[in-house]
Amino acid sequence: MEYLRTPDDRFERLLDYPFVPHYVDVGGLRMHYVDEGPADAPPVLMLHGEPTWSYLYRHMIPVCAAAGHRVIAPDLIGFGKSDKPTRIDDYSYQSHMDWMLSLLDQLALTRITLVCQDWGSLLGLRLAAENPDRFRAIVVGNGMLPTGDQTVPAAFQLWKNFAIYSPVFPVSRIIDAASFRKLGPDEKRAYEAPFPNRKYKAGARAFPKLVPVTPNDPATRANRTAWESLKQWRKPFLTTFSNGDPITRGGDKYMQEQVPGAKGQPHQTLTGGHFLQEDSPVAFAQAVNQLIATLPSQG
Repeated sequence: MEYLRTPDDRFERLLDYPFVPHYVDVGGLRMHYVDEGPADAPPVLMLHGEPTWSYLYRHMIPVCAAAGHRVIAPDLIGFGKSDKPTRIDDYSYQSHMDWMLSLLDQLALTRITLVCQDWGSLLGLRLAAENPDRFRAIVVGNGMLPTGDQTVPAAFQLWKNFAIYSPVFPVSRIIDAASFRKLGPDEKRAYEAPFPNRKYKAGARAFPKLVPVTPNDPATRANRTAWESLKQWRKPFLTTFSNGDPITRGGDKYMQEQVPGAKGQPHQTLTGGHFLQEDSPVAFAQAVNQLIATLPSQG
């Protein structure tokens, strides 16, 4: 598999991103992750989506780490400081699952509180459903686990077509357009940093076509099975969706109805667009901390 590695100097002096890099090898590819907070504390696993990287969580990581939690924020393969296979066909839903599970295994992560959004939810919810003994709580913001059995929002179809067919893929402009607040020039530079040119963007362009949108999708069976597990999930399950995301709107109510662990939880609707980590990062992080504070110390 041919892959590219973004030069380190692209990540120098990024605004509000002082974190020491850490790496693991996953199937012959280097995956980067942030690891902040007490090393012996139960981990908070923050999973980003499309087309972002761990920079998305830069304002949440310190809040959760200061509360005494170990925060792990990986860059998915194809994003951030992680290696980037150059062919769209090098990426599949299952390959991302395998890469993420390899990270969890190598770091020996258990008692995990999952925090996920966008594609971080498609991966994280599957990981939790398939490895329930490793996870003790779930927080979902603007995410879902689709099976291909539901009607896809028109906004997603437009996004999918853009990702596949547009001759340009302006990452920072995409994130800026899907957030309430406007990114500054240094923040835009940080989001563009992983992608020196179009050859580095295969993973970002691949993601929309990997979302199950029909009942015969390759991931449909596994996601249906994961939902069977989630419908039996009785550990804390919190939704923190935003009030301005046309792609995931209504997903929070669906999960609250379907997941037993969501009953009685202090679900929140935060202010923001699709990237609520940009619009309401402190409120999002505080919701995570408040949920963890209710968990048993040995849970």
